[in-house]
Amino acid sequence: MKKSLRIILSAVITAVIAAVGFYFMLPAINVFNQEFWIYLTMVIIVFGVSYFLLGLKSSGKAVTFNFKSLGVGKVLIVLALIPVLVLVVGNIASSTFFNAQKYAQIINVEEAVFEEDMPESSIVNNIALMDSQTANIIGERTLGALSEVVSQYQVNGTYNQINYLKTPKKISSLEYGDFFKWMNNRDKGIPGYVMVDPVNSGAEYVKFAEPLHYSDSAYFGEDLHRALRFLYPTKIFGSYAFELDENGNPFYVVSCMAPKIGLFGAMDVNEVIIFNPVDGSAELYALENVPSWVDNVFTGALASQKFDWYGTLKNGYWNSVIGNKECKVTTDDFGYIVIEDDVWFFTGVTSVSNDESNIGFIISNARTGAYKFYNVIGAEEYSAMKAAEGEVQEKGYVASFPSLINISGKATYIMVLKDSGGLVKLYALVNVEQYDVVATGTTQSEAKQEYLKLLEQKGIISKDEADNSVDNGQEIAIEIADIRIITSNGESVMYITGNDGFLYKQKISENEELMLLNIGDNVKITYLDTNIDKIRQVITLKKDVAEVK
Repeated sequence: MKKSLRIILSAVITAVIAAVGFYFMLPAINVFNQEFWIYLTMVIIVFGVSYFLLGLKSSGKAVTFNFKSLGVGKVLIVLALIPVLVLVVGNIASSTFFNAQKYAQIINVEEAVFEEDMPESSIVNNIALMDSQTANIIGERTLGALSEVVSQYQVNGTYNQINYLKTPKKISSLEYGDFFKWMNNRDKGIPGYVMVDPVNSGAEYVKFAEPLHYSDSAYFGEDLHRALRFLYPTKIFGSYAFELDENGNPFYVVSCMAPKIGLFGAMDVNEVIIFNPVDGSAELYALENVPSWVDNVFTGALASQKFDWYGTLKNGYWNSVIGNKECKVTTDDFGYIVIEDDVWFFTGVTSVSNDESNIGFIISNARTGAYKFYNVIGAEEYSAMKAAEGEVQEKGYVASFPSLINISGKATYIMVLKDSGGLVKLYALVNVEQYDVVATGTTQSEAKQEYLKLLEQKGIISKDEADNSVDNGQEIAIEIADIRIITSNGESVMYITGNDGFLYKQKISENEELMLLNIGDNVKITYLDTNIDKIRQVITLKKDVAEVK
């Protein structure tokens, strides 16, 4: 076969295989993308193999090789080595070994005052106390009640943290169950999503105004990643986050990455794509122009990684490996907190040489990437989690990763304790500076009251400070419609049903006068709302109120 014909046929074969490979691999056609160089190496190898196979010739039954093709082979070997060389040299030249100071200067960290940024908390309504595992359990149970949906769809296992209408929520879109369910339902699309309230441990299924046609679980042209790649062939995609705008419309927020150091080093977000999964349209935004309703541009893992570079490399690479002078890193998990209209990641900062305590905390804005550091010294998160679990060790509850709040001017961990089924059973508060100060309660209010008592008993705060921090609650006058006493774990709790339809509860050990109550009595109650709708926690109760409203 003539050389020119072999080259043409090899090029055609390579083009077909390269097109199929691109369709499934979906690499960004970008020199800063390592997958592009791997893909390019594969294309060159395919051309070389095709060219040499076409050079084989048959002489009778024997198959011989045409050694005249070796000249072209040398060229192809050199071409194949070029992308390999780019990968090797690019990674070495972009490494922390040669660029320690540059990595350390990627972010700016503002030192802030904890008490000023974190106002004193009463009821925590801006912190996602529920982790994704528990959110997934609750979401699955919510979907399981909808037989017409659960037979064809499943909940995406990833729950994205958003600030929706100024309250924290975890949301997850439904997905097709498998290829055949996609085939059967692709015309109808994906009908809805699950929204979990991570503060109050509730969940609801919400139906879309218009169904989604693009998702991770769709196939061919409706696959989310493939649709984005054909719209933006040169962009290096980072994280994908399902979110809602202020009107409840669904979008995927896709981070676009670029190196800040060398060819491949310190990949960071530089642009954002907002993709409409209903009609497949998309819009590209510069980082500073991202709409305010967007919450998930940066991930908690990326935020922690960048701070670790900042905390370990400022005194050089070798110091990060051997000396560790002034080196500090984040703990290996993070929580969420809503401040104003943004979601922030929260995690502790500990010395590399001593990971039993924190030297402070950072929060990082999930939309803008801004950082703040709080110089609050105390127990690291896992020590606090163990302390909370130890308080109820007979129950075998497991603590969630905590967040940080301000109670009576004291930095305090707050977390939930879950049973073996992943359901929230108790709230726990642990003092950061003295993590043997642990209080638990079935509600946030109950846990806080117990925590304030402990702070006062330990001499950490005065009685006046404790009294000033107590939530005095709201007053109401009711007529008792029903009374029930329930005993759990040796503690008797009275539940009073009022003529207003609400349920009021209080431990009998806290107020023995409860035993004198009867149905039909008029009472005045001071109460706190709980995390459960229609149930209120009694602070004080007085009998024989003359006038009931």
